Amino acid sequence: MGNRTRAGRSVRAVAGGAARAWRGALSALLGTGRLTRRVTHAQGAGRSGLGSLIEASAFNSAGDALLTVALAGTLFFGLDVNQARGQVALYLVVTMAPFALVAPLIGPALDRARHVRRYAIASTFVMRALLCWAMASALPHGDQVTFLPAAFGVLVLSKAFGVLRAAVTPRVLPDEITLVTANARCSFAGLIAASVTAPIGAGLAVLIGPGWVLRIGTAVFLLGVVFTMRLPQHVDVPEVEPAEQDGDGPRRRFLALPRVGPVVAEAMEANAVLRAFSGFLIIYLAFLLRQERFDPVSHHVALGLLAACAGAGGLIGTSLGAWMKARAPRFIVSATLASVTAVTAAGAAFFGLWAALAVATAAGLGQVLGKLSMDAVVQREIGEEMRSSTFAVSETLHQLSWVLGGLLGLGMSIVADGRVALAIVAAALAVAFGLLVSRQAGTPRRAPRRPGRKTTIKDAHPEMHT
Repeated sequence: MGNRTRAGRSVRAVAGGAARAWRGALSALLGTGRLTRRVTHAQGAGRSGLGSLIEASAFNSAGDALLTVALAGTLFFGLDVNQARGQVALYLVVTMAPFALVAPLIGPALDRARHVRRYAIASTFVMRALLCWAMASALPHGDQVTFLPAAFGVLVLSKAFGVLRAAVTPRVLPDEITLVTANARCSFAGLIAASVTAPIGAGLAVLIGPGWVLRIGTAVFLLGVVFTMRLPQHVDVPEVEPAEQDGDGPRRRFLALPRVGPVVAEAMEANAVLRAFSGFLIIYLAFLLRQERFDPVSHHVALGLLAACAGAGGLIGTSLGAWMKARAPRFIVSATLASVTAVTAAGAAFFGLWAALAVATAAGLGQVLGKLSMDAVVQREIGEEMRSSTFAVSETLHQLSWVLGGLLGLGMSIVADGRVALAIVAAALAVAFGLLVSRQAGTPRRAPRRPGRKTTIKDAHPEMHT
């Protein structure tokens, strides 16, 4: 009888401990959620709707991080170097090159859908969720016919989300925050979400396989729909009346995009250079660190450090974008390109593991900070009736630049060592910076903006004032 009593007490003690642990974990989770909400909704962001856009951006990046982890397990790791080169080259060509055909379709379509922007953003989440599930089902059977088109679709939809988010940001901008600060908050939330999700996804990929990581990504994308629909209704109200167009209006609009103005063109070109450099560096160093040993760390540790430094550079770039208040985004783009050029030249002169990690940090910082500044330039200089088209073209240009840089890095990883490769790239960056400075010297500081009606931003959540 005594043994039964002691056993019962033990069971109750264990159950009580488990219940207390569960309540503690739930309380911590709720506390984290409340803290996150206070941060994302600070400085009027909750009233204007920017807070909901920041939260949707976090779910977008978390889902993309899970997808990247799953793809890395199938395209890069677990294969020898030559097989990995072939897989990466195939992925770059098949899933990225068709972006040249996407820009004429996505941009004008999103411009014409300004009155249903919330539903357009939500649809990018829903379709990515379905495609991730299809990719998970195709993995066990090695069904490349399903897998590669689905990967292409997810990538296009991810870029469509970026275009829509950038076009929507001015509509939810509170008076207390500048455009680049708002862009930086969205990017910072995305980087934090990706930084937390990626290692969890990597661990799950080892334990349960990449297919289940893709299925978890499906759930994350579906959660993004919920936060997207919390965006205020004024997001769907265009600032300007739709301009009358003749029969070939969308085509003429797309063809007019290269003439958006010298300020926007300079920002796009500088960011294309930074994207190409980022693509080159990621692919080149990934293969270089697999082929050569950098004592005292192993190949896998070196690759992990490379990814961590690139991510840290992105976080630093986002923080700098918010801290600078983005009063001079055009200057920030030029200064970013100059800084990346200098770090790359130093990395070529003192090449080694730490130099490679420093260059990776600079590349991550440059890509993010340049993108934030370019978004602010486009949002300031381009009227809403062409904003989505402009962002679509810029995303396409930058993605193709990343692909070209990645293919260059793939080729140079076969024939050139790190010192020579970085020296060549540093020289190319210096030439690009010189051309940018010479063009800016003869360019007016501000391009004329298209006329449009200014719409007062309403409160997204009026109940917050009561």
